[in-house]
Amino acid sequence: MIHAAVNLLWCAHGRVGGSEEYLVRQLTGLADVATDITCELHLANRLADAHPTLARHQLAITRLDVDRRAVRIPAEHTTLALATRGADLVHHGGGTAPLWGRAPRVVTVHDLQYLRLPQYFSRARLTYLRAMMGQSIRRATVITTPTAHVAATVTEAFDIDPERIVVVPHGVPAAEVSDADIAESRRTHLGDTDGRLVVLPAITHPHKGHLRMIAAFSRWSRAGDRLVLIGGAGAAEERVTAAISASGIADRISRPGRVSEHERDTLIAAADIVALPSEEEGFGAPVVEAMAAGTAVVVSDIPALIEVAAGAAAIATDSDNGLVEALDEAIADRTRLEVAGRERAGRYTTEASGRALASAYRRAVGREDPS
Repeated sequence: MIHAAVNLLWCAHGRVGGSEEYLVRQLTGLADVATDITCELHLANRLADAHPTLARHQLAITRLDVDRRAVRIPAEHTTLALATRGADLVHHGGGTAPLWGRAPRVVTVHDLQYLRLPQYFSRARLTYLRAMMGQSIRRATVITTPTAHVAATVTEAFDIDPERIVVVPHGVPAAEVSDADIAESRRTHLGDTDGRLVVLPAITHPHKGHLRMIAAFSRWSRAGDRLVLIGGAGAAEERVTAAISASGIADRISRPGRVSEHERDTLIAAADIVALPSEEEGFGAPVVEAMAAGTAVVVSDIPALIEVAAGAAAIATDSDNGLVEALDEAIADRTRLEVAGRERAGRYTTEASGRALASAYRRAVGREDPS
């Protein structure tokens, strides 16, 4: 039996974007497929409450306010290090790991955005990542990444042997959305018109492409069309709000913010197009969520999204009119995209994600995968 300790103290519920669901889903999948692995999850109460499925593992809930970096970082180096001394391995899911600890380490690197887009990080955050990411990756026994693209960037940036990296893809569970839910969502957002519904599901972080999407939608849309931006408020929230006001089509754009999981799934299934025009992604889970729902997808021309979509999405080039052209393509080619998308999404299950994580854990402690 392998006993793994999993550091989720960094995972501030609702603030860390897709990496929260990524870890939760793969840990759910791990519980389904790996009878030889037990996990103790170290996390905050808010995260545990938000994801009841985590209780399938043993929970060690801290009383500290680890949503504050000034509290969490010292806690990782002291109380967490002490609490995980008896583990066979320690999995740090947020890309960085404390300096102390003798057990083999698995470190998950979601992306290396701070190297490519440093302008989107505060000075303090950038300084921390520059100091910690390199040493965390180099000291890891095994590194996990969500895509082969991220694995390649880690190899290149830190001169890491590719054999130390295990790709653990996102696992997307089947959404429980009824036809009645979908019809009601379309009525809510489109009324009685025959308009087209476009959804961008992402926190308003600068790299997510909200400003580009608003500009393209203002040129592409017609009366009756609607753009719905769902996701919490990020660093670009004020600029997004200002762009909507200045767009001249503010009546066609709604900004409900963070919504429930069911409402998100319903909107994705109800949409004519789900768009993710990001500048940088490590994976892009909404792409798979949309493909699984049979919704046409538009993604930006970046390696991770192209890898995940694999021909089942319309690609927006970085030209001035690239996103508008991709929206047109998604509408014109949606039948093919629906079929290709569903087939592609079938590869990204929570079970497949859990099996890949189990493989990383076994490799970290020198065990063979069971045949």
